[in-house]
Amino acid sequence: MSTRTPELDKKIDEWLTWDKNTSTLAAIKKLVNEENFSELSKVLLNRLSFGTAGLRGKMAAGYAAMNDLVIIQTGQGLLKYLEHCDKNLLVNNGIIIGYDGRYNSQRFAELTATIFLHSGYPVRLFSQMVPTPFVPFAVAKYKSAIGVMVTASHNPKEDNGYKVYGPNSSQIVSPVDKEIQKNILDNLVPLDTSWDTSVLKSSKLLTDPLKETLDDYLNVVKETIIPEHIKINEKAKILFTYTAMHGVGYKYVKEVFNVIGILMVPVEKQRDPHPDFPTVKFPNPEEGKSSLDLSFKTANENGSRVIIANDPDADRMAAAEKNENTGEWKVFSGNELGALLGWWCLYCFKTKYPKEPLENTYMLSSTVSSMILRSMSKKEGFNFIETLTGFKWMGNKTVELINQGKKVIFAFEEAIGYCCGTAVMDKDGVSAAFQLATLTSFLSQQGKTLTDKLQEIYNEYGYHVSLNSYFICHDGEKIKKIFERIRNFNGPNSYPSGILKEKYKISTIRDLTTGYDNSQTDNKAILPVSKSSQMITFNFTNGLVCTLRTSGTEPKIKYYTEMCAAPGDLNRTAIIATLKEMVDGVIEELLQPVENSLLLKAD
Repeated sequence: MSTRTPELDKKIDEWLTWDKNTSTLAAIKKLVNEENFSELSKVLLNRLSFGTAGLRGKMAAGYAAMNDLVIIQTGQGLLKYLEHCDKNLLVNNGIIIGYDGRYNSQRFAELTATIFLHSGYPVRLFSQMVPTPFVPFAVAKYKSAIGVMVTASHNPKEDNGYKVYGPNSSQIVSPVDKEIQKNILDNLVPLDTSWDTSVLKSSKLLTDPLKETLDDYLNVVKETIIPEHIKINEKAKILFTYTAMHGVGYKYVKEVFNVIGILMVPVEKQRDPHPDFPTVKFPNPEEGKSSLDLSFKTANENGSRVIIANDPDADRMAAAEKNENTGEWKVFSGNELGALLGWWCLYCFKTKYPKEPLENTYMLSSTVSSMILRSMSKKEGFNFIETLTGFKWMGNKTVELINQGKKVIFAFEEAIGYCCGTAVMDKDGVSAAFQLATLTSFLSQQGKTLTDKLQEIYNEYGYHVSLNSYFICHDGEKIKKIFERIRNFNGPNSYPSGILKEKYKISTIRDLTTGYDNSQTDNKAILPVSKSSQMITFNFTNGLVCTLRTSGTEPKIKYYTEMCAAPGDLNRTAIIATLKEMVDGVIEELLQPVENSLLLKAD
C-alpha cells in the first residue's frame, strides 16, 4: 500500500522494520490499516527534538512521541556524542541513570543502560526510583561523563521525559543539546543489541549507586545543618504534613527528616508512587490549593500546622501554613518561599562562617522570579546575579562562580525550585524541605510563624508583591501572532509605551527572542537570546516588572509580574491594588484573552 507520499511511505517502512515494541508497533500498523495518513504524517514526519531540557512529550507510537524506539535512538546518539567529546571520561567513570515512578520510566532507563553496556562502558543504574536531584548529585560524586534522569516531573500522566546532566553535574546548555541532536539523527538505525536487555543481568559493568548515593546525601545534610538546629528541631516537636504527590519523595524525605529530628505525617493516599496520580487533576503542587486538598485534610486531622509538598520527582517543593487564629491555610508562592529560604540560607551562612566576607558570596534567581534577593544583597553586601529562566542557567553559573573561588549559598526560581547550597547543581525539593522545616522550628522558638518572618523580611527589604499565572493555548501559530503584535504594537518594530491609556508608562523593554533591550546603550540584550521561545520583559516607571513568555515544555503563555516597593513603603493594600490594576491592563491590552480564546489557569 502506498500513501502517495514517498517520505511518509519511507517512514512507515522504517517504523515497521525497526520497532520491536509490540504495543507501539501495533499502533502504527492500525493507523496504516485504517489508511489514517493524516495521523501517520503527524506522528512519523515530525520528531521529538532533543533540547537543553532533553526530551519531554506524550508516550505514544511514532517519532513525535516518547517510546522505546525513540529512546533507543536517543541513547545511541548520546553515546556517540560522548565518544566524540570525552571518551576517556566515559571509559573511566561511565554514566549515571535514574528514573521516577511514571509508566515506562524504568523501561526507558534500562534501554539506555543496555546501549552503554553493550558498547563496553560502565553504567550506574539506580535499582529503585529516585528523586531527580539524586542524579546530578551522583554525577558529581562519581565524576561521571553524563547523567540521565527519566522523568516528566510534574507533567500530566500521559507524558514522560529524558533529562540530561553534563559532567559538571548541571543541566546541559547549548550548543551541547544541538550536538547531541545531530548525533541522534546520525544514528537512527537501532542496533539489535540496543533491544537486548539481558545484558542487565550479566554485565559486570553495571552497578547500583543507590546506597552510596543516599549515604553520601545524608552525610551532606548532617554537614550542612548547624548542630544547634537539630536540637531546636527535636525540642520544637512540630508535626509537618508531607505529600509526595504520588511521586518518589516520601522515602527520601523521611530519611532526611529522621537525621535532623523532624516529625512528619504523610498524606497516605499520595505517599507512594503511582503513575496515574489518581487523587489530583495535575500532579503539581505549584497549582496551589486545588492540588493540596488531601494535605489540608490530613493536617487538620492530625493537628499539623505546616504542609510540605514535593512534585512527583521531588525536585520542587511547595508549602502551606495554617493561621491558628482563623483556621485558614496560606499556600506560599514560589517567590515567598524564595524570600524565606534566601533569608534563612544567609542567616545560616553568617552563623556558621562569621568571618567569611560576604563580598565573595553569591545568590542567584531567574529573570522571571522575585527580585527580593537583589534587594537583600543591596543591604547585606552579598552579590546577586540574575539569569535566564531555568536551573540549567543557574546551575552552570554556579559552577562558573565556584571555579572562580566564589561561594554560592542559594538559588531559586518562582516555579517552586530551590537550590540550598552547592551539593546539587539543580533544584532540589528534598534539601529545600529540610531547610524549610528547620526554619519553621527555629522561628517557633521565637514565637513566630513562617508568615510572621515573611512580613519581617518585607518590612526590612521592601514589599515584593507578585502576581503570576498563565493561559493555556494549544495553537503555536496563535501564540506567535500574539507576540508579533506586541512587537509591532504602534506600527512596525514599535513596542507599547504604556497601558491603560498611558496611565502607567513603560520605561524599558527587553526582548530575549529578538535580542532587543533599550535599557542598554546599544539596544542589545546582555542575557542570552533564543529565537525558539518567546520572552519579553517590560519595566514600568512605577516599579512594576512584567515578563510575558512561553513555556518550553507546556502549551502555556505565562505572565510574571512583581511590584518592588521601597523599604519603608508599608501601604501593602495600595501596592496590591495598583499591581492588580496593571496586571489586568497588561492581560487585556497585550494578550487579548477573549479575542485569542486563551484559557486561564484553573484553580
